[in-house]
Amino acid sequence: MTRPVISVDHVSFTYDTTPILQDVCLEVPERDFACMVGPNGGGKTTLLKLFLGLLQPASGRIRVFGGPPEHARCRIGYMPQHAQVDPRFPVSVADVVLMGRLGRAAQVGPYRRPHRQAAWQALREVGLDDLRHRPFGALSGGQRQRVLIARALAAQPELLLLDEPTSNLDVTAENDLYELLRRLNERLTIIMVSHDLGFVSRFVKTVICVKRCVVVHPTSEITGEIIRDMYGGDVCMIRHDRHRPPGDRT
Repeated sequence: MTRPVISVDHVSFTYDTTPILQDVCLEVPERDFACMVGPNGGGKTTLLKLFLGLLQPASGRIRVFGGPPEHARCRIGYMPQHAQVDPRFPVSVADVVLMGRLGRAAQVGPYRRPHRQAAWQALREVGLDDLRHRPFGALSGGQRQRVLIARALAAQPELLLLDEPTSNLDVTAENDLYELLRRLNERLTIIMVSHDLGFVSRFVKTVICVKRCVVVHPTSEITGEIIRDMYGGDVCMIRHDRHRPPGDRT
């Protein structure tokens, strides 16, 4: 049996005195395509940052690739919810994607050939190799999201974390982006935050519901019961098969 890519064991987290996550137990297997859903403020982005080692839990333990999250960052590609790239700034698509090599390239001087090759390969994977020299600000919303995913892929990760990658996209661009992620999932483990449950059930393997506590669902059945509990409305929802803590056979 292979070791899980991410293992979360009874983790809790607070901001100041406000509890955000409580007694979270979770395992993400290799090549999973998981979608993290839940209300605003429920702890989704916090959980992603814990996976990255950008935050430390108040209690419990997190392991990524078998070790502390901060030791696994070189194996993770991350696309934050609010990407720090101003579309008005005169930067090219190539410049943005090469940012994914920061930390791997030399501190001074131009990018060397292996770093450029990794960036161009990432652009080919997202279907934008022909726009390498285009100004980033001249792209459509869907193209910008693909460039930002390429930036994450340029790090040559084994785990891809995406925080609301389809926000502000039209239906066609959103569908194209999910198709891209489905192809990438053939070689990568993917966890993304999304509210688009109608699309989610078509593409992902696992749904992680986060509302202070965490419950994991397969996508084999969809009901409205849990979404009412999670969001307070009748929207598509996923079957409630509560995830057990590691080693719990009860």
